[in-house]
Amino acid sequence: MQPSPLSSPHLNPNVFGLQPSATLAINERSDQLIAEGRRVFKLGLGQSPFPVPEVVVDALRQAAPEKDYLPVRGLRPLRDTFAEFLQRRHGIERARRQVLVGPGSKELIFITQLAYAGELLVPSPSWVSYAPQARIIGRRVTWLPTDLAHDWKLLPETLDAHCRANPGLPRLLILNYPNNPTGVACGEDELAALADVARRHEVLVVSDEIYADLDHEGHTASIAHHYPEGTVVSTGLSKWCGAGGWRLGLFSFPAELEWLCAAMAVIASETFTSVSTPVQYAGIRAFEGGAELDDYLARCRSILRVLGRHCDGLLRETGCGLPRLDGAFYLFPDFAAHRERLAARGAIDSPTLAERLLEETGVASLPGHAFGRLRDELTLRLSYVNFDGGAALAAAAAGETVDTAFLRRHCADTVAACERIADWLS
Repeated sequence: MQPSPLSSPHLNPNVFGLQPSATLAINERSDQLIAEGRRVFKLGLGQSPFPVPEVVVDALRQAAPEKDYLPVRGLRPLRDTFAEFLQRRHGIERARRQVLVGPGSKELIFITQLAYAGELLVPSPSWVSYAPQARIIGRRVTWLPTDLAHDWKLLPETLDAHCRANPGLPRLLILNYPNNPTGVACGEDELAALADVARRHEVLVVSDEIYADLDHEGHTASIAHHYPEGTVVSTGLSKWCGAGGWRLGLFSFPAELEWLCAAMAVIASETFTSVSTPVQYAGIRAFEGGAELDDYLARCRSILRVLGRHCDGLLRETGCGLPRLDGAFYLFPDFAAHRERLAARGAIDSPTLAERLLEETGVASLPGHAFGRLRDELTLRLSYVNFDGGAALAAAAAGETVDTAFLRRHCADTVAACERIADWLS
């Protein structure tokens, strides 16, 4: 009897050997350990701890009966409102026709790489999914080096040197600030310098601004201010609005890149068709803003700022190297100062460091290698979000001062996790 042709794998070679997203894998591993009775501090998955604002939840409830397919590019009132939000909040001028709505910005980044035939450039470290997406499609990926001395930021001379070495090639650069995994943001002068290089070499830029509204000081720097004609701005509801599971992402394009928007809309029409109709209606309310949403964001930023700086300080006291912390909810410590002591415990690179930390302290993290760093570098990403965000927001709204005592009342597990790391290193 001949075996069925389906009895052996016939995988696309581009996906052969790919592993599940590291962020999702660590969350599943943590849940498994918890089910086995272990105490685990979940600093692996980067999910907002805060609830979706009630006014946005109400908008979703009211839109629940909406069931019709929507235009591929997205609900027109949502695109209008989003374009107004970009101008009002971030000073980015885009028209409604220059907005594309997708099921999360992750999917839109993927179809950008599918539509644009060029080399992918990503600073090291960068978010775990940019490079695997390029590999799935069959694109060349180049990691651009950065270092802790410059807060892990991409320098314009680094980008320029790479483009000069192979001139004239189409390239896509993805920038993410505030950055996952480092928590670092760029200032306007730094982005202007990068913009000059990108324009000179005609590099297409996707500015992944999913954390832009979680800049701890409320700053709104964007490379789109300096290179508008070549920059696609990406954002969504997952981080600042706490709605990761709603899967609503938005891209805005300059008029000069309408050809790219149109090509991506064609891909969308043949794949996801359109985004959940009730979620798009609720998105209108989210991007309309107003006093209630402004207060919500101010409290979120305040809690993350104080908590992030507290945890940052605990790790710095041990001798860990960290960049300046500007936004989002991540720390990216370098444990190089402890290399000899860690090697004696079996932690010789970032994957084994993450494994030993989880086994010996219960703190779940992600190795720097997952973000494009060298395997033998002792870097980890810590997501300081394992606390009850609803309770913390309610306490802040009731007038509690967000200070160290507040953190110990409302963010105790996060503080305890970083204290465990510090004790483990001592």
